[in-house]
Amino acid sequence: MEYGLQLFSVRDFTEKDLAYTLEQVAKIGYKYVEFAGFFGHEAKEVKAMLDANGLIVSGTHSSLEDLVNDFEGTVEYHHTIGNTNYILPGAPWKTAVELDDTIEKLNRFQPMLAAEGITLGYHNHNGEFLPNEDGLIPHAEMEKRTSVQFEIDTYWAYVAGQDPVELITRLQERVKVIHLKDGLANGEGFALGEGTAPVAAVHERAKELGMRMVVESETLKPDGLLEVTRCMEYLKKL
Repeated sequence: MEYGLQLFSVRDFTEKDLAYTLEQVAKIGYKYVEFAGFFGHEAKEVKAMLDANGLIVSGTHSSLEDLVNDFEGTVEYHHTIGNTNYILPGAPWKTAVELDDTIEKLNRFQPMLAAEGITLGYHNHNGEFLPNEDGLIPHAEMEKRTSVQFEIDTYWAYVAGQDPVELITRLQERVKVIHLKDGLANGEGFALGEGTAPVAAVHERAKELGMRMVVESETLKPDGLLEVTRCMEYLKKL
C-alpha cells in the first residue's frame, strides 16, 4: 500500500523549511503529499522539491478565494506543481445564505476547473453533518445541489456521529481520496492507532473501494514528523 500525507500534519516544519520537510516525509515512506499552503514558494520551486524526493501531489487544500481573486494564476500554479485535485478545506455554511453562496461558487468553479483538467473537491469537518443555524445539514445540501467530489475526513465524520465506513461506501462514486485519521469522539486527535475512531475498518473498506488514503494527524506530539512516523508504523502493521 502507498499512502499520502496531509502536510498540515507537519506544519511545525513546513512553515520553517518546506524542502527539508518533504525530504523527511519521503524518508518516512509517504508517496504522496497534500499541501496546506506553499509558504511563499514559487510553483517551479515546489515542483523541484517534489521531484527531488520522488513525491507526487495527491491534492491541495486551497481556498475558494484564490479561485475568485485569480483564477488563471491559481490554475497555472497547480498545473506547474502537477496537481489535479483542488480541495477546499472548508467554506462558509453556518447560515442558509452562506451555504447558498458556497454552493453557487462550487457550481461555478467546478466546470471551470474541469476544463483545465482539475477536479474540485470539498473536505469536511464535523459541523457539515450537523444542522446549521437555519436547520440545514450542509453536507447533505452539497450532496444534493452540487456534483463536486468529496474528500471525506473519516475522523471528523466519526466525531459528528456518522459511520465513516457507511459514509464512504454510500458516496463512493464521489470519493476518490479520504483522510485517514484517529482520535476520540470528543474531537481530541491522536496518531493512527492511538484513538477510538474505526481506523482499521475504514482502511479496509477504502482499500476495497480503491480509494487513495491520505494520513492526517495534527496534534504535533511531540512534533509533526515523529507523530506521522508513528502513523506509518501503525499502517505497516495493518
